[in-house]
Amino acid sequence: MNAPEMTARRLSESPLPSLLTAVKDRMLRQLHDRIAEEGFDDLRYKHGFVFRLIDEDGCRLTDLADRSRQTKQGIGETVSELEQLGYVERVPAPDDRRAKIIRLTERGRKCQGAAERALDEIEQGWAARFGDDQVTALRHVLEEVARDP
Repeated sequence: MNAPEMTARRLSESPLPSLLTAVKDRMLRQLHDRIAEEGFDDLRYKHGFVFRLIDEDGCRLTDLADRSRQTKQGIGETVSELEQLGYVERVPAPDDRRAKIIRLTERGRKCQGAAERALDEIEQGWAARFGDDQVTALRHVLEEVARDP
């Protein structure tokens, strides 16, 4: 059996979580390659938690930890890395000067925009390859599964 046949056979026998992970990994690699082309080559996969989960006006570290299901310490380290790289900043919370709000800097917003464009392009590429109906159906099924308690 040649390599593509072996891969296809392994994929057809893979449990669904393995397939979903393989698709996620491939999409993340493509995303990171594309945003790197736009000058954001210093990001790692784990930084995506902040970009995905931060509110437009920013949010507290505890909110990011809850949303990401990471410890406050773990997400705090990620936020500190992003702060050093110039993607986020910590500012006093308007309702409690002791508390800090984490928000995207201009560089962070530009990176988030680049990531949104890249993800749209990837999805459009799937639609061109597999058809709009297939991608729409895939999206619908995944949304329903994700919504299911």
